Amino acid sequence: MTIKQDLQHQFEKLRRLYPVFTYHSYHFNIQNSNTLVMNFDFRIGDSYQFTPTMTLDLKSQGKTPFDASTLDGLVFHIGLVEMISYWKLVCSPIILIPRYELSDLQQQFWKKLFWKGLGEFRYQNSIEIDADNFVKFRFADDSISILSIDYPEIEESNRVIVPIGGGKDSVVTLEQLSQNKMPIPFIINPRGANIDCAHIAGYEDDHIVTLSRTIDPLLLKLNKEGFLNGHTPFSAMLAFYTLLVGYMTKTTEIALSNESSANEPTIPNTDINHQYSKSLEFEEDFRDYVEKNMNHITHYYSHLRAFSELKIAEMFAQYPQYFSIFRSCNAGNKQNIWCCNCPKCLFAYIILSPFIEKEQLIQIFGENLLEKPSLQVYLDELTGKSPQKPFECVGTVDEVNEALLKLKNRS
Repeated sequence: MTIKQDLQHQFEKLRRLYPVFTYHSYHFNIQNSNTLVMNFDFRIGDSYQFTPTMTLDLKSQGKTPFDASTLDGLVFHIGLVEMISYWKLVCSPIILIPRYELSDLQQQFWKKLFWKGLGEFRYQNSIEIDADNFVKFRFADDSISILSIDYPEIEESNRVIVPIGGGKDSVVTLEQLSQNKMPIPFIINPRGANIDCAHIAGYEDDHIVTLSRTIDPLLLKLNKEGFLNGHTPFSAMLAFYTLLVGYMTKTTEIALSNESSANEPTIPNTDINHQYSKSLEFEEDFRDYVEKNMNHITHYYSHLRAFSELKIAEMFAQYPQYFSIFRSCNAGNKQNIWCCNCPKCLFAYIILSPFIEKEQLIQIFGENLLEKPSLQVYLDELTGKSPQKPFECVGTVDEVNEALLKLKNRS
């Protein structure tokens, strides 16, 4: 049996062993008037139970009162997107949702998110199945239609929620929107670069909305034991959390920092895209879902959608105060460092190279990444010499080659 056949066999075996995944329940409570604690209960049959906890701290940005029904609908939706990380352990063919029932159109949105948002996951696990049979939803006999929740209208203002990831993109969005709006920085698991960037932009801790997001340790344990593992659509999860932040801060506008290159497939001529939930396709689907099912909540868009990675890099180069603290490296995220050994570090180095002096770049990264032989395989992937791009949030092949040409002409 080949490795590919072995992976497919494991996928089919787990689906047989665990035919039903249950979004069993969720609970939430407000503490000290500005902190929302959310608990979720996900179950794989009768075998495994996961109880992750999320804590949203609004600081001084909270705008009471909060309607319990509205919060219930928003937290329920967050559970739907959070459960993807746990469901993918076994990819149960049926997801049972006892509390609320989704309409046929709503189910279509979620099925598409599971399918395309887990495209990389399916590819790397050699999973062969069609979209219709990948996952189906089932509801309890006494389930209530989620459409029964009436979301209140929020008065428009010049406030705007800006998620901060710690990289160059969100810095550009934050700086540009600060010129004529009042951004509310939103950070998931604040540490290192993301909180430093908000501080450099002039925001004190009391004005930064934060989410402490935990992963149930059992998930990591089962990954080590051979259950299925892989990439999940993080930005889709971020999208639903921003809806919650928007409601609880009474803010209608949410500005992401997703660029045009997020639309390019990672695997050419397929719909497999590491950045699917950053793509315009997802953004439009999400806006449509909110408009039809959660009206009056927010206006969700990407401030950088019209710009190339090169243009964003050029704009970022105008803010040298961030050079020593920004980070775009997943491998070095917890240590708040550039690992200098991954494709994302190499891409960031290349895309900034036409706009930041060589000596300054070396100071930022700690070494000249274009002279590092061990990165040649990633350079080939980024420039199109290899058949596929890295599974990372990187720009298009054309953008990388244009950056290298600009660097050559600049030298």
